[in-house]
Amino acid sequence: MNIRRLAVSVVGAMWFAAPSVWSQDLKASEAKTSLIQPLPIQSPRFHLGQAPDGFRQLVPVAAPALSAPDLSSYREFQFGETLPAVAKQAGLEISAAKLIHERPAVIQELEWPIWLSGGSSRRTDPVKTILFSFYNGELFRIVVNYDPDETAGLTTADMIEAISAKYGTATKPARTEIAFVSAEGYNDSETVTARWQDAQYSFNLFLSSSSQPTFGLIAFSKRLDALARTATTEAARLDAQEAPQREIQRQNAEDKTNREKLEKARQVNKQNFRL
Repeated sequence: MNIRRLAVSVVGAMWFAAPSVWSQDLKASEAKTSLIQPLPIQSPRFHLGQAPDGFRQLVPVAAPALSAPDLSSYREFQFGETLPAVAKQAGLEISAAKLIHERPAVIQELEWPIWLSGGSSRRTDPVKTILFSFYNGELFRIVVNYDPDETAGLTTADMIEAISAKYGTATKPARTEIAFVSAEGYNDSETVTARWQDAQYSFNLFLSSSSQPTFGLIAFSKRLDALARTATTEAARLDAQEAPQREIQRQNAEDKTNREKLEKARQVNKQNFRL
């Protein structure tokens, strides 16, 4: 009888303990499952951040952007700057600017002969002269004339490497010519050997085809340069159209001056004339 009661007690205890055991087995199974699950691969665009409820969560992070080369300036000169500002930076007088034409837009040029500037740093500057061009007072083009002595022995590849360090990777257009008729010391156009550009600006390296070949660089604002070229074309058309009338005016002015000189001589000679 005692044995039967003992058996019933054991069975009852096992019956009541079963749910707890099953629960512990289930939790252990889940724990094992969670341990063998692969760790999530995190994209470099996310990092773990602290959420307001205390749990860790993935927070998006912007990928570092590669900064594009800045082609909006050459040295300290910014395209779009005014003539007085550029003249002040270069240490030049505004009166040194040369008027190319004044209608339909004012085109001016200011030349900076760096080789004539004082200081030891200027004597070793590879740039000999810089020619600034302005459209209605705004800097739109820069023509750089390199010193033959300071660039002696340098190859085109050397020049491209040096400029690319500042303005990024160059392209090499096939037989592309660039014109700048007002730039002294060069032909009406030169062949571009390398180019750096974006949507707004263009830098062009060339080796002049003059009797003494030298490297040059022409940089410009595409927007202002297009306006300046249109204005220059229109100015040439107006000059040709008005040329006959201007020649008549010039001849009339010259005739007037000759008549006035002759009249003065007549008055003097009339008083002094003796038989």
